[in-house]
Amino acid sequence: MFDRIFRADTLRVGEGLVSGYIACFLAILSFLGVVAFHFPEYLTTPELRANYDVATLRTVLFSALVIAGSLGLLNFVRNKNKRLGTVAWVFVILSIALGGHRVPVGDFPDNTPYVGLDWFILDLLGSTLIFIFIEKLFPHKKQAIFRPQWKTDFNHFFINHLLIGFALLVANQFVNKTFGWAVNSDTQQLVSSLWFPLQLALILLVADLFQYAFHRFYHEVPLLWRLHAVHHSVKHMDWLAGSRIHILELLITRSAVLAPIFFFGFDKSVIDAYVIIVGFQAVFNHANVRINIGWLRYIFVTPQFHHWHHASDEAAIDRNYAAHFSFIDYLFGTAVKGQKEWPDQYGVKGDYVPDGMLKQQIFPFIYKE
Repeated sequence: MFDRIFRADTLRVGEGLVSGYIACFLAILSFLGVVAFHFPEYLTTPELRANYDVATLRTVLFSALVIAGSLGLLNFVRNKNKRLGTVAWVFVILSIALGGHRVPVGDFPDNTPYVGLDWFILDLLGSTLIFIFIEKLFPHKKQAIFRPQWKTDFNHFFINHLLIGFALLVANQFVNKTFGWAVNSDTQQLVSSLWFPLQLALILLVADLFQYAFHRFYHEVPLLWRLHAVHHSVKHMDWLAGSRIHILELLITRSAVLAPIFFFGFDKSVIDAYVIIVGFQAVFNHANVRINIGWLRYIFVTPQFHHWHHASDEAAIDRNYAAHFSFIDYLFGTAVKGQKEWPDQYGVKGDYVPDGMLKQQIFPFIYKE
């Protein structure tokens, strides 16, 4: 269905396509929001739901349904192909039939197993609004929003966000049981007493050093490379490309980065700020964006720096591992040097990783060199 719906390579104002895509996007997210209203104990993230204002969410949901319905109608008027408007209205009608923004929310248990449908909705909405705008404003190269293999990366985005609660639970349990003995209350007290900017710089540096180490392991240990090859199989870099990651790699990396954060006992406000920064930079580093920060590129990771990590050029293999601070790669001699400004091609040399999210989850266990 998505092949037929989202097959346009260019969006031209005046043809009804832009309104159709926005209508579908808002209608589908609204439908998911209504479903989350029905089952909040199973479909919403406890840390997020504690801060929700239900009245505000109802207003946002109602507005989204109105806009989706209106733009779907506009698509009928402006576009000869009525497919986008039809899909939008199907989801708007389903949302209304399920109660729309008026779904009652009563008391419910707060310790039930859950999947983060609300986190998926919020992150997808925020990511598309921010990063598609940035990519169109400062593009590295001309590339369609719905570029080849976008559905594979979107499926990864969807599954990884739904399972984020499970991933964090597993990572927390592993770190607590494995490294709990190493926790020192004096160290934690000292770190938590530091000035906020110092704590933030320290948590980014410590996390990136561990990220760097495990990233090298993924490249240098054949068994781990099978997992990581899934991430490197992306051939078109944009904000969605970073979502292509094997679920086991997600769990391993979360545990590796969480361990030092747990050990040092950073203040909760610092951890919250770190989560925002790492979430933004993980997407931004893969984005189809051209920026110039001058000599600061030798300190901070930029899209250009990380694009070289994904390049299939021989000079880029096993290079540029850092996630936040590029100086780590320069310090350890793993930075790409003396190359042209941007790589020509991306992906795994030999192109042996299959396309499709499910096939890529199975790939590491069946691949034979």
